[in-house]
Amino acid sequence: MRKYGLTVDNIIDAELVDVNGKLLNRESMGEDLFWAITGGGGVSFGVVISYKINLVRVPARVTVFQVRRTSEQNVTDVAHRWLRVANKLDNNLFIRMVFDVVNNTNGEKTIRASFPSLFLGNTTTLINIMNESFPELGLQRSDCREKNWTQSVLWYYNFPDGSPDSTLLSRIPQSLTHLKRKSDYVKNPISKRGLGFIFKRMIELRLPVLTFNPYGGRMAEISEFAKPFPHRAGNIAKIQYAADWPENGVEVANRYVNLTRVLFAYMTPFVSKFPREAFLNYRDLDIGVNNNGKNSFIEGTVYGVKYFREANFRRLVKVKTMVDPDNFFRNEQSIPTLPSSRK
Repeated sequence: MRKYGLTVDNIIDAELVDVNGKLLNRESMGEDLFWAITGGGGVSFGVVISYKINLVRVPARVTVFQVRRTSEQNVTDVAHRWLRVANKLDNNLFIRMVFDVVNNTNGEKTIRASFPSLFLGNTTTLINIMNESFPELGLQRSDCREKNWTQSVLWYYNFPDGSPDSTLLSRIPQSLTHLKRKSDYVKNPISKRGLGFIFKRMIELRLPVLTFNPYGGRMAEISEFAKPFPHRAGNIAKIQYAADWPENGVEVANRYVNLTRVLFAYMTPFVSKFPREAFLNYRDLDIGVNNNGKNSFIEGTVYGVKYFREANFRRLVKVKTMVDPDNFFRNEQSIPTLPSSRK
């Protein structure tokens, strides 16, 4: 995405069944509706049958690596440097940063930072870039593995080495667990002191995992109004809060979900504000729910401006009011219609 943007930035056509049962393509639905379903959640506007996506070029060989650092290996310094450079690195390079809690050699809880990464190029070029831009990570040639594109995807998602490319066609999940996801956006580097506070809180909570996805590159070149997705220039990274658990039961679920909420609340000083922005794909009901009654527009605004920012949200509402005025396509976080008095 740092090289080419998001999938929605590369959609060139779509098919949608509207509330009247008509099958529409980009030309017949018009540019406003096409804009809305390429980043605004197609489920609010109809039933999306297909997307036509422009393919992009990937080298015959790409390079992947996984480097890990713990508190005993200057994890704070490395993480702080990542926050300063990750969105400014070569556009061909995507370095994710993941924090979790593990046991150290003494059996004590400590923070581990993992850096699973993809480079659209060969190892030699990658090493040269890292030595110049991010030497603090200490990447070695022995850490790097060159693969074709599909094998790099299998590697990134922890499939066993040697898995055939056809594994990607499987409809069976690798694992089935309950999960909770939340999101945030980082616009300013977090200080080393701030990182220390975050690590201390994570060790206390133990479970939630923080994943930082770097932005910049092509993401920062696209206008925040080009698609409903507005999180472009000015964002260092998106944070994912993750909790996964195998046990069944509401009480168990509430306990795990609450851990993500506690960490989310603690992160308030370090993330975007007014609004505190969020990523639509995680569908976090904690940030607002729509009962789809007489206050639908007001309720929708609460989460809508977090997902889309105000200008994009208001445009989505206008499109929704035009194509589905009776709010047939609705859910807990769908795009609302304008109040009747304003339609």
